[in-house]
Amino acid sequence: MFDLLNSAMHVLAQVGDAAPAAAEAASVAADTKVTATGMLHFISQSDLVGKSLFGILVLMSLISWYLIFVKSFTNWRTRSRSNKFLREFWAASSLDQVENEIRTHGASEPFAHLASHAIHAQNHHAKYGALKLEEKGSTGAFVTRTIRKVIDEETAKFENGLTVLASIGSTAPFVGLFGTVWGVYHALVGIGMSTDGVTINRIAGPVGEALIMTGLGLAVAIPAVLAYNGFVRGNRVYLARLDAFAHDLFTFLSTGQQAFEWNGKGRRVTLAASKGN
Repeated sequence: MFDLLNSAMHVLAQVGDAAPAAAEAASVAADTKVTATGMLHFISQSDLVGKSLFGILVLMSLISWYLIFVKSFTNWRTRSRSNKFLREFWAASSLDQVENEIRTHGASEPFAHLASHAIHAQNHHAKYGALKLEEKGSTGAFVTRTIRKVIDEETAKFENGLTVLASIGSTAPFVGLFGTVWGVYHALVGIGMSTDGVTINRIAGPVGEALIMTGLGLAVAIPAVLAYNGFVRGNRVYLARLDAFAHDLFTFLSTGQQAFEWNGKGRRVTLAASKGN
C-alpha cells in the first residue's frame, strides 16, 4: 500500500515539474509566432495578387529612381554646355566663326542647335529663296518658323520621362492601398476560419503587416512627385532662357546688332529700355 502511494506521489511530482516546462515552451512558441512578422513574412504569406502588387511597386520605384538619376545628370550636363556656348557665342567676332565652331564641335545642346538652324535658315532663304511651300514668305518669317520649330523640339525632349514620373507619383499610393485592403481581407478571413480563438496578437499582426503596402506605396510616390516638380520648374526656367536667346538671335540676324546691352550695374537690359532711360 505504501509502495503504491509512493509511486503515485512520484508521478505527480514529475507531472508538476513538466507543466512549467511545457508552459515555457508554449510561451516561446507563441513569441516566435508573434515575432514572425514583417514585410518579407507578409509577402511570403500573401497570394498571387499580393505578390503582384508588391512587384509592381518595386518596379515603379526602380523606374522612378532611374529617371531621377538619368534626367538629373542629363540636365546638369546640358546646362553646363549651354552656359559655355552662350559665352562663346556672344564673344565670337562673326556668325561665320559661330558656324565654324558648331560645325567643328557639333550642336550638343539646345542653344547651339537653335543657333545652327536659325543661321542656316537665313543663309538658305537669302541665297535660294522659297523653293518649297514651307519656305514661303519673307526671310524673317522663315527664320521665325525655324526657331519656333526647334524650340518645340527641345521642349518635347525635356519633357521625356516626366509623364512616367507623374503617373508613378499619382498611382503608387493607390496600388499600395489596394495591397493593404487585399491583405486585411485575407487576414480577417483567416482569423474568422480559425478554431483556436481570437486574440489581439492574431488580429494586430496580419493587419499591421498589410499596412506595410500602404507605406511602401507612399515611399515610391513621394520621391517621384518631388522629382517631377523639380524637373518641371527647372525646365520652365531653362526654356525661358532659350526663348529669350531665340529673340536676341532673331534680332541679331535681322539687324546685325544685339538686342541687349550691359549697364554699369552689370545687368542685362534691352536696347529699347536703355534708350528710353
